[in-house]
Amino acid sequence: MSDESRIFSIKDINKYIRMKLESDRLLGDVWLRGEISNFTHHSSGHMYFTLKDKDSRLKCIMFASHNVKLPFMPKEGSKVLARGNISVYERDGNYQFYATAMQPDGIGSLYLAFEQLKRKLEQEGMFDGARKRPIPAHPKAVGIITSPTGAAVRDILITLQRRHPSVPVLLFPVVVQGTGAAPSIVKAIEIMNQMAEVDVLIVGRGGGSLEELWAFNEEAVARSIAASAIPVISAVGHETDFTIADFVADLRAATPTAAAELAVANVQELKAQLTNIRSRLVQSLRGTVQFRKERLMRLQRSPVFLHPRRYMLLQAERLDRLTERLQQRMLRATERGNDRLIRLKSALAAAHPGEKAALAAGRLLTASERLEAAMSAGMKERRMKLHASIRQLDALSPLKVMSRGYSLVYDSTNNKLVKSIGDVQLGDLVKVKLSDGDLECHVWGMKEEA
Repeated sequence: MSDESRIFSIKDINKYIRMKLESDRLLGDVWLRGEISNFTHHSSGHMYFTLKDKDSRLKCIMFASHNVKLPFMPKEGSKVLARGNISVYERDGNYQFYATAMQPDGIGSLYLAFEQLKRKLEQEGMFDGARKRPIPAHPKAVGIITSPTGAAVRDILITLQRRHPSVPVLLFPVVVQGTGAAPSIVKAIEIMNQMAEVDVLIVGRGGGSLEELWAFNEEAVARSIAASAIPVISAVGHETDFTIADFVADLRAATPTAAAELAVANVQELKAQLTNIRSRLVQSLRGTVQFRKERLMRLQRSPVFLHPRRYMLLQAERLDRLTERLQQRMLRATERGNDRLIRLKSALAAAHPGEKAALAAGRLLTASERLEAAMSAGMKERRMKLHASIRQLDALSPLKVMSRGYSLVYDSTNNKLVKSIGDVQLGDLVKVKLSDGDLECHVWGMKEEA
């Protein structure tokens, strides 16, 4: 019997396999090419199908949150490129492919390039809503950058003319397909910005395949749209077509016609709004006038207008009463002020400053006399100390010693005091300092004490 600790349940082993598969770097994000079979679009929105080639097949599922963004509807027999991860459905123990993106096969390299550039620009923040500018509600002029011969330009011009014929339109013809399309679009955006004659730009073309729309997936076009000082509306292809230009533009339109509708307001709607506002304004003014008339009539019927003299007499009587009350309050305030003044005078007399000043003068005189006596005693004591110090200094002075017959000998070359016979040599010139002058002498002989 094997060790019980090595025995697993079916659920545990399936879970372990799932974790192994999901932690694999290759299987965590992989592209598959195959043909769809057994396709089922469930009522929940999820898609269940099998991807197969001539040698093998793999069960797949694409949840509704992912397939709702698909620009096409998969069907039985469709050859596709699918992106996703491999995992295990634990309940049945089956491994299957969980698709997150899908595209028709045949444009795989372009789609991968599209995804890489999209990821790069998104990381740079070029898709952020914060950097996008609002489209002016009432532009003075509209610029169009598209092919001059396609259906898109006709749809845009017809829609602009129908909605707001008074707005000028500047058309900059460009190539929208092929190798020279991207530089042509970039140059048009730059020139339109230099001219600065329009308030909004419509950049786009009609529908087509991914290859035909590829100019609007070029990095140069995306950066040119992002750098434009004029707000840009992208109008590329049909509603299901998405390009890099759509993500970078300030506003994406599903179609060229929709772009024109977003660029200008509808004159008829504006007229209707103005008519409605005018009607409301007139109604409001009439109501205000009627209210003021009624108020005027009420004022005219008021007693003030009907009997103004009576109203004046009432106010005069009220004024007399107020005057009387004011006089009484002033009288009481004066009496209170006089009482307070008498109390303050009494307090001032009790604390008359004359006696305090005389007492302070006596204390000042006594303090002055004591100060003078202390200063005289201090000066006398310091004078005696000074004389004693002078006598002591005079007794220690070298000149005092020299007056008793002593002298100092200096080396004439360096003016140093000679303290020993070793400080000089025979023939040296020395200076002898006496109490009343100096002598310059030569050393002719030297005798050392035994």
